[in-house]
Amino acid sequence: MSNAERTQKIAFFFIFLAAFLIVVPVGLIVAIIIQKGLPAITWQFLTDVPRQGMRAGGIFPAIVGTVYLVIGAIIFALPIGVMAAIYLSEYARDNFLTRMIKLAIVNLAGVPSVVYGLFGLALFVVFFKFGASILSGSLTLGIMILPIIITTSREALESVPHSFREASCSLGASKWQTVRYIILPNSIAGILTGTILGIGRAAGETAPILFTVAAFYLPQLPQSIFDQAMALPYHLYVISTQVPNVDEKIRYGTALVLLALVLFMNLVAIIIRYKFRKQKKW
Repeated sequence: MSNAERTQKIAFFFIFLAAFLIVVPVGLIVAIIIQKGLPAITWQFLTDVPRQGMRAGGIFPAIVGTVYLVIGAIIFALPIGVMAAIYLSEYARDNFLTRMIKLAIVNLAGVPSVVYGLFGLALFVVFFKFGASILSGSLTLGIMILPIIITTSREALESVPHSFREASCSLGASKWQTVRYIILPNSIAGILTGTILGIGRAAGETAPILFTVAAFYLPQLPQSIFDQAMALPYHLYVISTQVPNVDEKIRYGTALVLLALVLFMNLVAIIIRYKFRKQKKW
């Protein structure tokens, strides 16, 4: 066996080991959640309101609140993120200021979620006087996932071959027409990848909604964007730490529903992304 073959086998072994060390713990976590949470999954659990101090009943208000918050965050963050990515990749000059802005966006993606929660509390709840509401929570979550969407969208736009731009401009198309009809359609798959990552983070965060929207207990559904709402991450935190004598299967059942909800949202986005990828010609 040559040195090159031996080196290649060693590299493959360490790559396989790294993948194994990542996949196995995640698989064990999912298996434990399914095993302990599946007995709690009933129609009443999914469609009823919490009862007996959240020790019985269901989690329907928390499911609805989570869906509202994720949809609101995406509605706010996706258009702004894509427009910012278009400007940075297609219109902004490559100078020191632009490079600092790009670096700041990347750094913002790593800011702890509790910082975004305090920011949302100060800006939307107190300064703009939206109060603790779905609007405040959605805007806070939207700002939190904005760096992810901008970064992935910019990379998707820049991955479109430069020859596409040259061919479009040579045919007399304007800059915006090139972006609108050539670059954007060919980068939709990458933009949706950022959206998928944003959905996963927005649906699973507790700290931002704790300061801006989440209610300890609400027996009814929110009637407007200015109402408070229950949310699955915060509800799971409450029944796990604040409410005594909660049946274990209720806690794990709530975690299972949250996991399934995030998976379903991601699956819908992945299917849409797959359809757009099939339309690509390169």
